Amino acid sequence: MKPTTPKSAWQKIRKLFTDIHLWIGLASGIIVILVCLSGTLYVFNTELKEMANPELYKVTAPAAAKPMPIESLIKQVKESTGGKVVSIKIPADPNRTYQFMVRMKEGEKDGKGKKEGMLATAGVGNEQAGRGKENSQGEGKEGKRKGGKEKEGKGGKPEEGKRPSAFAVNQYTGEVIGNISEVKGATASFMKTMFSLHRWLLLDRIEKPIFGELENRKLGSYISGAATILFTLGVITGMVIWFPQRIKSWKQGLKVKWSGSWKRTNHDLHNSLGFYACIFLFLMGITGPQWSFPWYREALRKTLGTYQPEGFEPPKDPVSTVVAGAAPLNLSDYLKKADAALPYKGDYSISLPKDSASAITILKNKTGFFAPAAGDKVLLDQYTGNVLKTEVFKDKPFNERISGSIKALHLGDVYGMFTKIIYFLACLIATSLPITGTLIWLNKLKKKRKKKVRKVPAMQLSA
Repeated sequence: MKPTTPKSAWQKIRKLFTDIHLWIGLASGIIVILVCLSGTLYVFNTELKEMANPELYKVTAPAAAKPMPIESLIKQVKESTGGKVVSIKIPADPNRTYQFMVRMKEGEKDGKGKKEGMLATAGVGNEQAGRGKENSQGEGKEGKRKGGKEKEGKGGKPEEGKRPSAFAVNQYTGEVIGNISEVKGATASFMKTMFSLHRWLLLDRIEKPIFGELENRKLGSYISGAATILFTLGVITGMVIWFPQRIKSWKQGLKVKWSGSWKRTNHDLHNSLGFYACIFLFLMGITGPQWSFPWYREALRKTLGTYQPEGFEPPKDPVSTVVAGAAPLNLSDYLKKADAALPYKGDYSISLPKDSASAITILKNKTGFFAPAAGDKVLLDQYTGNVLKTEVFKDKPFNERISGSIKALHLGDVYGMFTKIIYFLACLIATSLPITGTLIWLNKLKKKRKKKVRKVPAMQLSA
């Protein structure tokens, strides 16, 4: 028998990481496939919804026509819905509808009874919900509905913090087109299913608790969160395994040999595609569990230096100087002031003041294929229009920018459509990794069995 050469330190480390990579991959493989597949489809959630219901998002701007005054539109929305307008989204594109965020009164659903027929024709249901996009905790309206009771204020009434509904409005005619938050249809239903699969593995749709008194929604969240943590460890160990011992061998890990056997091609697909997507997979993996585990979210914020303990009171925003007999300016005047403070083309989101002393808050986001998701903010005195405070996202400390971009880093809209396409491809690769990895493992098992079969006759012959 030939003497076996001792393994180097790198070979031992690589063997350890290979074993870790293998077993965490086998343990989380099925869940990772489900989470990544649903995540792949959910990347273009907003775009698919708009394609399914273009009448809610697009409007043809008449020649030489200008949008109606915002105050007039607010009045129209109040009359149509019976609710209170709390903010307005004004797109830079003149062919996109305005969106009015409306907080409905107690007992109101889609607005006044006389408007139900009109709203229903726009695909509106009869349930109160949020903005259509998930909140910072990644929970849509469906999750709130099935995940537990709404928080209540005094007298058993819902708290003021309940998310408002988004109504699409034709800014040229004042027509309230419909409630975006309550759109029905195959696309909306499918995307809700994908979100439920991604966050809760569809367990939130089972009413009876499966495990003791633990809510199914939480159980699904724990399982998907744990699988995501294992997936992140798999990405890290995979990179260690990929790193070649010899510099000359680097090229082998960067390409797929399509002319080889299917086993070789499968190995290269797992090895090379995993390398190209590793950075994005790591960002998805390290940000995901914060929506499953409070301790993880707290640890992530502490690591970034942005953790705020319970009871912490952030600095209060400046307020307007109340002048006796003075009236607030027109909203168009505020937009001119915001343009002067933030001189670039973008979408606006105007938050109306809660009382006579509050400031006007205007968020502005750049638009385009490579536009950053994070926006800038300006606070204006509602009587004079003077700039009270300006927050430019790029001027914030690096750790605060990262902390404020956690959701964008997970969803892939950090830089608009550009990063969405990259994340879509990365998610697609992530879905394939457990499959190609399992095939590699099965092929190795077959090789070991064949070696054992060959050794047995040789030993018998020598005996």
